[in-house]
Amino acid sequence: MGKTSSWTMVAILGAIFALGGCQREVAMPWQQTTLTPETLDTLGYPPFLVDAQTAADYRQQGLAFRQQGDMERAIATLKIATALDPRHPEGQVLLGWTQHLAGFAAPAIAALQTALNVSPDHVPALNALGIVYLVDGQLEAAVETHTKAITLQPDNEIAHYNLSLAYQRLGQTEQAIAEAATATDLEPGNPHPWVALALAYWTADDQAQATANYRQALSLDGRYSSRAYLDHLEQAGFSPDQIETTEAIRQAAGK
Repeated sequence: MGKTSSWTMVAILGAIFALGGCQREVAMPWQQTTLTPETLDTLGYPPFLVDAQTAADYRQQGLAFRQQGDMERAIATLKIATALDPRHPEGQVLLGWTQHLAGFAAPAIAALQTALNVSPDHVPALNALGIVYLVDGQLEAAVETHTKAITLQPDNEIAHYNLSLAYQRLGQTEQAIAEAATATDLEPGNPHPWVALALAYWTADDQAQATANYRQALSLDGRYSSRAYLDHLEQAGFSPDQIETTEAIRQAAGK
């Protein structure tokens, strides 16, 4: 990973403490603290403390740990990366998304907000933050965040799709239908937007359109014919209530 600087050694020691367990993501407040640009400016963060190459190496290692399912080491390693290069937005996004996948919403939000403090128009950070808000039930924040992402990148299928799910939960069915329809136009080969569109139409009491769009999802992925498979929709941003509603659509589409 290149030569070991004194700052790298400090970061490594921090990781040793972090490796004590992922539960510390919640239990230890100091582990949730991120270095915001304002804090860095206040401290006069010296450029010589930044080690971009070593940070990149740690990001790769953290991603490898995540792919192996070792979320504890993934988070600890990615924290080292952000400590070594705190103004690198992609590093903060990688950390925040990994914390989200591990079920730690608060530190995930903090990391993603740090990325946006560094780079306010960073669309991947906005997409990730919007999803974290959506899954955490902060629906208004999810709408605001994804709307900004679409303003910056109108063909952002991720943001349109998640806006549909947020609007459906807020009872704003016209907006939910419009956003899901846009998502299907942008990525017609992905079954998730078709399921979201079916859900939006079902909420609007249009069973014919709901089942037609669900059948389109089925044509792309036959696993949607199984109730057990619907549970994976939680990973796609669906709430438990939305999954149960989707089950009703599945049954209706099979008739």
